[in-house]
Amino acid sequence: MPVLTRDEAQTRARLIDVQRYTVELDLTQGAETFGSRTVIRFTALGESAATVDTFVELKPAELRSVTLDGQPLDPAGLVENRLALTGLTAGEHELRVDAAMRYSHTGEGMHRFTDPTDGEVYTYTQLFMEDVQRVFAAFDQPDLKSVFELTVTAPEGWTVLANGVTEHVGGGTWRAAATPLISTYLVAVAAGPWHSVRTEHRGLPFGIHCRRSLAPFLDADADEILDVTRACYDRYHEKFEEPYPFDSYDQAFVPEFNAGAMENPGLVTFRDEFIYRSAVTETERQTRAMVIAHEMAHMWFGDLVTLRWWDDIWLNESFAEYMGFQTTAEATRFRDTWTDFGVARKSWGYDADQRPSTHPVAPDPDAVPDTASAMLNFDGISYAKGASALRQLVAWLGEKDFLAGINTHIARHKFANATLADFIESLAHNTDRDVHGWADAWLRTTGVDTLTSTVTHDAREWTLAVDRAGNRPHRVAVGVFDRDLTDPQGLVLRERYETDVPRSGAAAPPRDGGRPALIVPNDQDLTYAKVRLDEVSMETALRSLSRVPDALTRAVLWNSLRDMVRDGELAGRTYLEAARAHLPEETDLALVQGVLAFATTHVAGRFLSPAERPFALTTLTELCRDLIRRTEDGSHAGLRLTAVRGFIDVATRPDPLQEWLAEGTVPGGPELDPELRWRVLTRLAVLGAADESAIAAELERDPSATGQEGAARCRAALPEPEAKRRAWEAMFASDDLSNYLLTATAQGFWQPEQADLVREYVPRYFEDAVAVAARRGPAIADVAGRWAFPASSVDAQTLRLGRECLRDADPIPALRRKLADQLDDLARALKVREATGS
Repeated sequence: MPVLTRDEAQTRARLIDVQRYTVELDLTQGAETFGSRTVIRFTALGESAATVDTFVELKPAELRSVTLDGQPLDPAGLVENRLALTGLTAGEHELRVDAAMRYSHTGEGMHRFTDPTDGEVYTYTQLFMEDVQRVFAAFDQPDLKSVFELTVTAPEGWTVLANGVTEHVGGGTWRAAATPLISTYLVAVAAGPWHSVRTEHRGLPFGIHCRRSLAPFLDADADEILDVTRACYDRYHEKFEEPYPFDSYDQAFVPEFNAGAMENPGLVTFRDEFIYRSAVTETERQTRAMVIAHEMAHMWFGDLVTLRWWDDIWLNESFAEYMGFQTTAEATRFRDTWTDFGVARKSWGYDADQRPSTHPVAPDPDAVPDTASAMLNFDGISYAKGASALRQLVAWLGEKDFLAGINTHIARHKFANATLADFIESLAHNTDRDVHGWADAWLRTTGVDTLTSTVTHDAREWTLAVDRAGNRPHRVAVGVFDRDLTDPQGLVLRERYETDVPRSGAAAPPRDGGRPALIVPNDQDLTYAKVRLDEVSMETALRSLSRVPDALTRAVLWNSLRDMVRDGELAGRTYLEAARAHLPEETDLALVQGVLAFATTHVAGRFLSPAERPFALTTLTELCRDLIRRTEDGSHAGLRLTAVRGFIDVATRPDPLQEWLAEGTVPGGPELDPELRWRVLTRLAVLGAADESAIAAELERDPSATGQEGAARCRAALPEPEAKRRAWEAMFASDDLSNYLLTATAQGFWQPEQADLVREYVPRYFEDAVAVAARRGPAIADVAGRWAFPASSVDAQTLRLGRECLRDADPIPALRRKLADQLDDLARALKVREATGS
């Protein structure tokens, strides 16, 4: 089907203005389709003598009838997803559309889910970018804002949630309060037998909602979720002069959700993995809090003020990403969010920015000619790099002037649309600094700068020179550390000072004192750049990293080591040895989780050769065992849980895992909850120590949706030809798997330990992935490219086959982007192996 182009959207915005949608949805018409009746009141613009031709979008299972100003239109006039509206005279018009629409099982449009635990059915919308047309007829572009009135008929016993407060008017019919002006992609409905916890805050209705089968788990965390919500709401009212602009604030945790969350005004939808069925760490709770803060920031920046076209998606996501981490740190008990951002989130941006598919944070409008190309920019650039750029802007501009600019922007463009130029002008209005020049350097360019330290010294003074490979100005803190006189391995902060890179004017002046043991440019992680330490500091970091007194400084150092591994400048073995030496002494959970993840997935899984994998797994096993021993006294449950998870994932012998599973607990704890039981069973399946009967027994024990996914993952991981064949056919020969079950199956399929068994599937992947993406669309293409790609097959043959696929097979844009990124990562892994002799 055709996608909307920027030129078409600009033309349509000049031709019409939309006043109101009245939408009636009937969710009682069976499991395949639902009824959708829409009345659109709009105005054709222009001279009274002229006529206007335009179109409305719709993707129906059946288009039953269409009338324009009371006159019937031929439903056969619908061509793919466009219904032409021709000869419109200047003035008001009314379009009525009656259609049957298909439910989806891919997280797009109106998603329908049957809970395997109790058989209850739930539906919810995800209309982002261009999926409103899967639910009702619309002029589907962000700058044609309108008022929306929704009525939903649902089965008895269901509750219907929407952007505005809903009222049950009888007969299973629910009516939502009319919205203020919002964009089509922000309309939201969630219907089902929800379990709800409701309250009020500052006179505003608050609600949190989940499936009934998750009710005990929501209730256990309701106070924490609502406390975070209230704290963020209050903090944003201190930051923003404009009050919250909608009539309620509901948060629905919904099944099989593709994103982390979606900022629908008044009804934020979250993936329901954020309702924890099993034990989690404080860092994971912090992530949930950050996502709550992120989505609430969108109420002002994204919903109240909305981008005009999708080239400015960063205006939504970078701002919300920055505000999510910053506001969580300011307003909640989770104070160390920027450490987690530095070690886990920021690397997403660094990696994306070094691939051929990189793009500016704010791309040129011509680089985003249509919605298909815009969808590709929901990546580490628009989120992590953009948030890093805004953090650097705040360091350079000052928070007071930054927030003044934000409030000017909101005041100028509320309930309307804005562009990058509007945003920069609002900032410039509140400062004398050259914000336009900053934007050109930071938002219109690509790539990662590298800051390299050189130190000269004598007995009485030392001088730091920071060389910049790149083009951006940086305001950085420099951390200066000495050896602790009472502890040879310890370090103490001598001073922390700020400087500009590059410096303006004279060279850096010398600083008093002897040569420091460790000098860290970009201490506190205020800018976005790779860091290379001087030789002495590098030696100190490798020997004493865990003794650096500040967690955010340690995050900068771990990121430097990570970048060096990826660039072939540091052997993967050396990174593993550093992790082995320092993680058992680490106190920050985010750092332990981030370093373990990189060491396991990237170093052991890709950057080291198959011959070195046993060394890597042994090293990681010993590391995790040390962490488990360290936490035997119960002093750090989160660290122990992280270590247990890590131990399971790298186990090379089934015996300890089988003992844990049989006993239902790790000696000394924790007990094996559902997440840990499925994790153990998956690893046993990989090692050939589990079979179908064990999987079936576990599924009987845990028949939940998560249990279904665990079983699919385990079955695909079995080292048996027939198991691989069944998994492959489920993923690629059938369209029956939902987005989540397809993901789970793909996660289980490719295992480094099973390279010979799955080798025949590598060439098949590049044919079958193209076909399934074409059949099932962008959401499934994302799964096929992200999870079903043979990432463990690190060899020149896989690279060659992938490049041939890109050249000859014409994959849809969503898959093409994923394949291009995967192949670049594969090429990097091969180069790293060559550079480091792995």
